[in-house]
Amino acid sequence: MPAIDCPTIFAPWICPHWDVLLYLTPSILLASLFRLLARSHPVFFCFYLSGTILHELAHFCAGIMTNARPVDFSLFPRRSVGNQWILGSVSFANIRWYNAAFVGLAPILVLLVPIFVALARTQFGKAPIWLDGVIAVLIAPAYLSFLPSRTDLCIALRSWPYMVAAGTWLWWMGA
Repeated sequence: MPAIDCPTIFAPWICPHWDVLLYLTPSILLASLFRLLARSHPVFFCFYLSGTILHELAHFCAGIMTNARPVDFSLFPRRSVGNQWILGSVSFANIRWYNAAFVGLAPILVLLVPIFVALARTQFGKAPIWLDGVIAVLIAPAYLSFLPSRTDLCIALRSWPYMVAAGTWLWWMGA
């Protein structure tokens, strides 16, 4: 049972998960702070490292599981055109219509990391301890890296006709 009761303004499906939402709030706020501070000072840029590792590992694992054949994995930041930075990259030898969406959209699964941590920490109704502050700092970068990049979306769009067909078929079967 959380220390703060669920407000009645929220949808009924939120209240059973209120303790998880409360647990994740500090890490979400820290992620916002890290994003703001990274623009003004390069020291805070290092908070993006763990998020970048998770992002690129998601691509790599999805590539292995869908036969996209990863051929290069890099976590070293490099300057791109203009003042843009590429924080990491994974190259594939076999991106096809059947695996492009899975590989391109894999970073969305990074959001499962903070959710699983929050579920594990709140499962038994334990009171927050100092370790939860450290955990909030460690999982905050996951919120900075779960969105697919523009390149990731371009790769995922290679599968769009098949995703539309599959979605239409699933909708039709469920109706």
